Amino acid sequence: MMMQLPSQKTKIVCTIGPSSSSPEVITELLRQGMNVARLNFAHGDFASHRRTIHAIRKAAAGLNRPCMILGDLPGAKIRVGKLHTEPLMLEKGEHVLLTTDPAAGAEAIPVLYDKFTDSVTPGGIIYLNDGFIQLQVQDVSGAAARCTVLIGGELLSHKGLNLPGARLYVDPVTETDLTFVDFALHEGLDALGVSFAEKAADILKVREFAAARGSDVYVVAKIERAEALENIDGILAAADAVMIARGDLGVQIPLEDVPAAQKKLIHRANLMGRPVITATQVLVSMTANIRPTRAEVSDVANAILDGTDAVMLSEETAIGRYPAETVSMLAKIAAATEREQKAIKSLADLPGYFRTGGGRENIAVEDVLALNILDTVRALNIRYVLSPTQSGHAPRRISRFKPDCWIIALCGTEKERNFLALSYGVSPVLMEHEAGPGQEAAIQFISDAGLCRNDAKVVLTEMTSSEQPDAIDSLKVITLRCAD
Repeated sequence: MMMQLPSQKTKIVCTIGPSSSSPEVITELLRQGMNVARLNFAHGDFASHRRTIHAIRKAAAGLNRPCMILGDLPGAKIRVGKLHTEPLMLEKGEHVLLTTDPAAGAEAIPVLYDKFTDSVTPGGIIYLNDGFIQLQVQDVSGAAARCTVLIGGELLSHKGLNLPGARLYVDPVTETDLTFVDFALHEGLDALGVSFAEKAADILKVREFAAARGSDVYVVAKIERAEALENIDGILAAADAVMIARGDLGVQIPLEDVPAAQKKLIHRANLMGRPVITATQVLVSMTANIRPTRAEVSDVANAILDGTDAVMLSEETAIGRYPAETVSMLAKIAAATEREQKAIKSLADLPGYFRTGGGRENIAVEDVLALNILDTVRALNIRYVLSPTQSGHAPRRISRFKPDCWIIALCGTEKERNFLALSYGVSPVLMEHEAGPGQEAAIQFISDAGLCRNDAKVVLTEMTSSEQPDAIDSLKVITLRCAD
């Protein structure tokens, strides 16, 4: 079976929505480079999500490509309700009424948060639609708050509402979220995104809920609150991956602090070996236009140079006019940036951190071997690292150093193969085995996949310990001798 590697090692996450939920478009997104399909559970119903899940799996199987399916829990995001007039144009200086009372008049803006008037105070700022619209509270009475529009704009139903600095009377993981976890477990989704995570306990709540139902699930922590930044090490320890959700984060902390926060989060996630997704307004102008802005292209490139594993498209593929073209453009930007990574040093010099003892208290044999793999790949210009794995731990350890080669992960389960689709430079393959396929089987695979070139060298990671069967403890450099 021939294997064709994509042009880029950076992984692409696509939000599936009205513009991209048809089988034909999903297939084209996969062809153009989609690795992860994101379902936003804040929109749609179980029936529509079930149809989309089946369409994704059928398209991925038809193309013989792994595709991780990420179910994004709604979380405790506060939203406006259904507007009587849509879109609603808010003009600077006008007065508007926000209320939780469903019987309020057609001129009021409904808010889907029962404790809304307990959280707002006169003089406070309210952000709508990721901060593009700003209101100031004038007075609060009963179930309503009268506000003045500071920055106007077009408002649609169910857009987000942020109250930076205000006390919120909500649990980050709601009862509604748990119904979606049940649905996701029943449908066999690969991972769940926990929205508005503030601490490790929020991640563990989802894990424990799944465990009580006899399931184990990968959890992606979405970083979009100031509290999450303060508790980031605990969240990283509890989660399997993180997403930097810059939309809500950019209204929870000063907007000018988001770039530095992004760099720190990517670096910290790399240190702890957690795949990291950079999200929100990545190529947002392509929602309506066939080409992105130069600033958006630079934004994507800088995230890759910082060490992100994946970049996520939201409205670009969910409701945009050009979903497939956007994925294609993102793949081109990633490939071009990766070609220059040798010449452009990232601010996050992860190998240097470990070599100089920065991570000495946490360094493990696998870290040392991963660094040796990195040096071997560079010195011998090696194109492939073959990494048999049962849990995906070893390929992720190597991936975090962003080597200039492909990591061919030979996986024992479909679940692990799909989750490894999120990690930078990892091409996961399902190859059922109990303790790793061994040298001969691994070499036979690379030959059958059409990746073999005579006298080329590959690195093979091995696991010889019976006590830790998925911990790499040795590596081999093998010179290929391929059959004609």
